[in-house]
Amino acid sequence: MSETQAVSVRVLDREYTVGVGSGEVDGLMAAARLLDTRMREVRGANRMAAIDRVAVLAALNLAHELEQLKRDGERRDRELAATLSALQAKLDALLDA
Repeated sequence: MSETQAVSVRVLDREYTVGVGSGEVDGLMAAARLLDTRMREVRGANRMAAIDRVAVLAALNLAHELEQLKRDGERRDRELAATLSALQAKLDALLDA
């Protein structure tokens, strides 16, 4: 069982403390950097943009990318399964010959 520790991250010049497992600190820090980058991109030069709006738009962009990656992975899985099935059929045919 991994221990939970409090880790501070900075996102859009604000500090947040997050509880995370000891083996997940690097992943959390990488996620915080990615979120910070995306929020800065969404905010752009408009420093007066509401932080909640910036956060929601950045989250929507990241969620959209995640869904695309999942769909691409599922498509590749189907293609791989079809290819393996075809190869198995060829091997079966060769062994039966």
